[in-house]
Amino acid sequence: MQTVLITGASTGIGYHGAVTLKAAGYRVFATARKPADVTALIAQGFESVQLDLSSTKSITAAVAHIVKLTDGKIDVLFNNGAYGQPGAVEDLPTDALRKQFEANVFGWHELTTQIIPLMRANGRGRIIQNSSVLGLVAMKYRGAYNASKFAIEGLTDTLRLELRDSPIKVSLIEPGPIVSQFRANALSAFQEHIDIENSVHAKDYQQQISRLAKKDVSNQFTLGPEAVTKALIHAIESNRPKVRYYVTFPTYLFALLKRILPFRVLDGILAKSG
Repeated sequence: MQTVLITGASTGIGYHGAVTLKAAGYRVFATARKPADVTALIAQGFESVQLDLSSTKSITAAVAHIVKLTDGKIDVLFNNGAYGQPGAVEDLPTDALRKQFEANVFGWHELTTQIIPLMRANGRGRIIQNSSVLGLVAMKYRGAYNASKFAIEGLTDTLRLELRDSPIKVSLIEPGPIVSQFRANALSAFQEHIDIENSVHAKDYQQQISRLAKKDVSNQFTLGPEAVTKALIHAIESNRPKVRYYVTFPTYLFALLKRILPFRVLDGILAKSG
């Protein structure tokens, strides 16, 4: 039985992946930041551990706990836990950007570096990073999140090269819009850290607030989390997992446009896409 560690497993992509893999016979450690979410996951039959990606102490404690329960056997790491901090770059407090990187980049890095020695010792491993279409292209008012995902892409590509001759395989999943709690969490971060009313972008921000506040599916290209789980399973089980998994039509489209269009033309399209 393979052991899978999933971050951000309380809702959305992480939760769907945890449910599916557990049903398929994997031993799943579904981690979450909030103690209440850990309690809820345990009540559903999961082996759940609190793991706050912005806390070194929390990451180290979670890994130690899982290592004790598995005798050091962690076969798959699915880095998924993240959030989006909206706001124009000029309105973005540096502390808010720092918090974005603590959760979306530094925490992933720290967890990954603690897991790699275990995978080396066991002679196998899969590291799967849930990036985003916004790790391929940038969009307005998503600068902090864009930057965090571009950073993850660069770290992951480098890690893959460095582990090329090891028994550890590394993949990126790059979803576009997926049904989740992402927008609700982003709206909270937006309202907490951005001075919306006094910004020169105040008018455009109202459109962003309306978009983030929607409870229904935002457009016809939005898919359910099962689309990401399908890629996740392939990355775990395939003898030759893909380097990148594009999920949703917008990811395929923007990846293509980035290759074939001049930068200024692409900028014009992206400026209208937010």
